[in-house]
Amino acid sequence: MTKLDESSIIKIFQRKFGNKKFVSEDVEFFNIGKTTIAVKTDTLVESTDIPSKMKLFDAARKSIVACVSDFAAKGIKPQYGIISINLPKNISRSKINDISNGFKKACNEYGISILGGDTNAGKEIVFNVCIFGETNTIVSRKGSKKNDLIFVTGPFGYTAAGLNILLGKKKGKAGFVKKSIQSVINPKPKLNFGIKNKKYFSSSMDSSDGLSTTLNEMSKQSKKKFVINNIPSKKDLEEHAKSQKFNLNDLVFHGGEEYEFVFTVNPKYRQRILKNAKLLKTPIIEIGYVTLGSGVFVQENNKNISLKDLGWKHFK
Repeated sequence: MTKLDESSIIKIFQRKFGNKKFVSEDVEFFNIGKTTIAVKTDTLVESTDIPSKMKLFDAARKSIVACVSDFAAKGIKPQYGIISINLPKNISRSKINDISNGFKKACNEYGISILGGDTNAGKEIVFNVCIFGETNTIVSRKGSKKNDLIFVTGPFGYTAAGLNILLGKKKGKAGFVKKSIQSVINPKPKLNFGIKNKKYFSSSMDSSDGLSTTLNEMSKQSKKKFVINNIPSKKDLEEHAKSQKFNLNDLVFHGGEEYEFVFTVNPKYRQRILKNAKLLKTPIIEIGYVTLGSGVFVQENNKNISLKDLGWKHFK
């Protein structure tokens, strides 16, 4: 029997629903009268998404943050949510309190009102979150143009390092360990930056499946070539990669879980978004540019090296 990957499974469902051509997006849109509604759903599963050392409070918060991150990439304020939870029958009251407090923390941070949901019993903890918002502007993954600049909303690689530390596979300096673990358990999407600057974005996409996945998807949908001439990493990550014998590009491009976003802009808006980033204390980084062609390439030693999509894939 042929093993199905995520894209194959999605295509089967799309055909059954009558949608012959499926275009991946961060959020889905529909209209009620003249109002455009944005909606996003995401699932967090205990066995695959919650490291053993991660508190349920942080896991519950993160399940909402995962949806907020997609809204941040589109510059849309999340407003309402529905939460479906699956819990073991013997779960304790204290764990339920931790979970509910985690949901509450995320909702307070991002101004989300929970309308209701569903509760079920099963073998492991599963959170399914659906978030809604209202918008008048839609920023897609496919709008980049020749000569556009490519930006990210923060440095990459800490989550990949942090996950290895949480799983007990690697160690490191105390300060770096704390910083990396925090990046995994307490992500903070740049929602305010997205909302304030989306009118300047020609394309945008959440990066939580890995930077290489995001860049390749945006390049493919825009039918343009993306050239990366500035790897978005910090010195402490580079030192950690060297000391632990990690490939730096693997950490930065293929780790995932950053909950940052990638966006492209016309060069004429460069100074404006840099100014807004400074005002909002958002550490955006210019990493490259868009040109004619196809694929994603990293400039290293005066050579363009193809960057393959090696980010997170379900069912692999």
